[in-house]
Order: sequence, then C-alpha cells, then structure tokens
Amino acid sequence: MSEAPKSLNFIEHIIEEDLANGFPKERLRFRFPPEPNGYLHIGHASSICLNFGLGLRYSSPVNLRFDDTNPVKEEQEYVDAIKRDVKWLGYNWDTERYASDYFQQLYDWAVQLIEEGKAYIDSQSSEEMAAQKGTPTEPGTHSPYRNRTIKENLELFEGMKQGEFEEGSHVLRAKIDMASSNMLMRDPIMYRILHKAHHRTSTDWCIYPMYDWTHGESDYIEQVSHSLCTLEFLPHRELYDWFLDQVYDKTKVRPKQREFARRNLSHTVVSKRKLLKLVDEGVVNSWDDPRMPTISGLRRRGYTPESIRNFADTIGIAKRDNLIDVSLLEFHVREHLNKVAPRVMGVLDPVKVVITNYPEGKEEWLEAENNPEDVSSGSRQVPFSREIYIEKDDFKEEANRKFFRLKLGSEVRLKNAYIIKANSCSKDTDGNITEIQCTYDPRSKSGSGTEESLRKVKGTLHWVSIKHALEAEIRIYDRLFLDESPDTHKDKDFMEFINPDSLKVIKGYLEPSLKNVEIQDRVQFQRLGYFCVDQDTSQGNLVFNKTVGLRDTWAKIQQNN
Repeated sequence: MSEAPKSLNFIEHIIEEDLANGFPKERLRFRFPPEPNGYLHIGHASSICLNFGLGLRYSSPVNLRFDDTNPVKEEQEYVDAIKRDVKWLGYNWDTERYASDYFQQLYDWAVQLIEEGKAYIDSQSSEEMAAQKGTPTEPGTHSPYRNRTIKENLELFEGMKQGEFEEGSHVLRAKIDMASSNMLMRDPIMYRILHKAHHRTSTDWCIYPMYDWTHGESDYIEQVSHSLCTLEFLPHRELYDWFLDQVYDKTKVRPKQREFARRNLSHTVVSKRKLLKLVDEGVVNSWDDPRMPTISGLRRRGYTPESIRNFADTIGIAKRDNLIDVSLLEFHVREHLNKVAPRVMGVLDPVKVVITNYPEGKEEWLEAENNPEDVSSGSRQVPFSREIYIEKDDFKEEANRKFFRLKLGSEVRLKNAYIIKANSCSKDTDGNITEIQCTYDPRSKSGSGTEESLRKVKGTLHWVSIKHALEAEIRIYDRLFLDESPDTHKDKDFMEFINPDSLKVIKGYLEPSLKNVEIQDRVQFQRLGYFCVDQDTSQGNLVFNKTVGLRDTWAKIQQNN
C-alpha cells in the first residue's frame, strides 16, 4: 500500500495557490535571515526547517542571509556559529548573503525617496519623536522637521553618511502617515547614525539602515519569492509592502511576506538577550552549554540533527503561538537514538560485588550485542572478572516481591554474563553497604545454549568489571528552569526560576570498549539513558553528557509534587 500524501501546511497552501495562479515554479526562492547577534536556538530550528524544507520540496534555492545592520551587537563569531548550525542540521544554502552587501544600494534608494519627497531628516531627540508618535487610539503629530526642503534633506543625509554628526542628532524617516492606525506606518525611521565598526564593512559606514527598511528591500534584491517571518512581524507587513512599492520593477519578482507562529519550548527561554544574560552572569558556562536551548547546546548535549528535524516536523507550522512541552523534543531524540546509538554498560553509583566462587585471577571476554535495533551494528567483547560494580540502587538486603533486582537470597542475571545470587553483604561504620558477596552459576552463561543459560530470572542488571573499568566524568543535566514559562511572569524576573540542580557532576565507571570514543559519539548506557562524549574529553579524561533518560521521568516527578 502506498503511503498517504502528507497534508500541506498553510504556507505550502499559499505557495500552491500562487503556482496555480501562474507564478513560475522556477522563480521560487526562499531565505533564512538570522541576525548574527547570538547563537541560534530551538525556535530558529523551526524556521530553518521550514525555509530549507520548502527549498527541498520545490527544488528551489534558499539563501542564507545575515541581517547585519547593527554593528553594536553583531560579531563574526555568531556568523560562524550560525553557518555551522545550519550545516549540522543537514541543510545547504544556495548563496550566502549579507544585508551589508546592499548598504550602497539601500543608501541610493533612500536618496531616491528623499528626492521624491517621501523621506526626510528628523533632528528631534528620541524622546520627542516618541511623544509625537501618538498612541494606538490617537494619531501622531507631524515632526517640526517634516517639511524640510529636499535640498536640505539631501545635504543633511550626505553629512550623516560622511560622519559629520553625532549619534542621535539626526535620523532619516520615511514620510508616510502620522494618522495611520498602524503605528509602524507613522513615519518610521530608515537610518540612524552609529559610529561603530562593522564586522564586515569596518568603518566604511557610520549610518546604518533599520530592519524594516532593509529586510524587504534585501528580499527584493535577492528576488526572494516568499519571505516567511514569525507572527510578531504581521504588523510590519504593511510597511514591508510600502517600501517595496517605492522601488518595485514589475518585470521582477515581488516578494510576499507571510507569517507563522512561534513555537515556544517549555522550561526555557529563547530570547537572545536573556540567553546572553545567562552566559554573562555565569548561570551557564557558554552559549553551547548543554543546558541551553541553542542548537549548539543541544548538539553538545547529544541531540541529533534528525531528532530536531523530526521535532520541527511534528509541531508543524501554525498561525497561533503556543507552548510546546520539552518532553516532546526529548521524545524525538530518544526515539532516534534508540535506533542508532550503540549499547554499552556503565555504572554511575557503584557498589562492589565479589563473586566468591569465580576463580581469582580469571577473566573472560563475553559477546555483547551493540544495538538490537540495528542488526548491522555487530557485537563487541566485554570483560568479566571476579569483582564487578553494579548500581547501589540495584541491591537491597530485604525487599518486597515487586523488587526484581538483587536482594539477599535472590538471583538476577548480569547482562550478557551469568546468573548470580546474593549471599551476604558488608557495611561501613555508618551502615552503608560497601560490598556484596555473591555466587554465580557457571552453567548460566548468556548465549551458551545450556539449559541453565535459558533459565528465566526476573531481574537483569548492567555491570562493569572493576579491573577493566574506565573512570569517566559524567555530567547529569536537568531542565534549566523550574517553571514551564519562566519569562511570562509580570511580577517576577525569569532568573528567579533557575533550577539549582540543573547540573550534577559525578564519577562513573564504564566498560573498556569506550576507551577510544571520539567527541560527539553517542551511546546508550544500558538501563540508564543516552549519553554523548563531551568536547572537554582529552587523553585519559573521558567526559560524558547525559542527553536524555530512557523514559520521561519529569512528568511523573511533577505529578508527585
């Protein structure tokens, strides 16, 4: 049976309608236009997947364009990080563009608007301009400089360009309608003076175009057919179209702006300003801290490109903002890693087990399957010896019938190894168990085909041979915020909801097959969760980040609180 065709989202419906009305398919072009003032986060991933996904669907080019019009906040570091993230997600752009590529053209068009009486130099202070702009229910008033002569406006604009004036002394405004119901149409600012070096143009310019003037015109220069923005830009669409009207040549493609809703993720913030605050105040170590919702943070934590793309595909494109539970993102990485991550054994909270009837000095190497979900993944050899570690929680001296792990007088199977029985245990002066004495059944070796090897016991435990174990630093991560919407409280700062236990660092003991792992390798520690080799790993110093547990425990914890 053939697979049912996937339903179209409303953006795709718009494109299909345009094509049906005669728009040439070969003239479709999309773009992803980030500002390089921070690292991309999970919210950007939806926009990336939307734009590049449309490019793949329609075999159309997609530009990567950097909206680099504010030299105060933008850096080459962010440009490099954005390019790295887009590539890591699995997408390739047609051309790499920058708004700064168009500074001269934007300036020339601005001069044209002045000459046509559609723009003027305003010399009011920002406070004065704000006061005369009016309110949503009251019209604004005209600037006292609105009727300057074209000659004076051209001279002042040239002086601004030449660096003759201080920051804040003049701006260029479009002359539209101070009584418009859309306040963005009330003579918006097109240029401001900034005596700051730009990461690409250095000090060539000391006036910089505003976003609304730059964005639509950049789309037009690049002949982008569909300019897709998040919902907060809906009121900007009227201005977007007005600016296009001033330069539009009917022989060219006229870009169409359309808006889709943000998908906010629970228990985090995605404002670049707030993420920067987390970095600057040392709440996290860096933009790529595995607790951060940045794409680089998710990558470092062990998320896969496939899981993020699947997440974006699942939440889809909508017309209303809503909050997506982070558990859905965790579901997708768990689902993908289950298919691709090798299974290994590691003990993170160890207690020593001595198998008293196993010969001293003996060791054997046991066959272990790498991934039962992937038969092509093969197997590996795991060492077994007289002394092993198991998890402390996997042993109790006494327990009820529902405890299927190790207890005195009971049996469990060691994964890929033997059935053992707990006979006694030793304790320190504080009553903590320090060692468990067990015996094993030599006939019960997994895979040996003997009757005893097929004997069923209710519990199976992971373990590591103490003699062969590798020590590793294990970083256990939890949600960065305790509240699901930390930045929506009017009476509280989002920083008040920081989870003090978002990171715990422990020592773990791992099987020796992990000796030669490489940074970003992902594995499943059996019965514990999925982990990723951190970039802090060096020779003789293994560091693993916990990506996600094997099941969603957060919902259960919340229900019990």
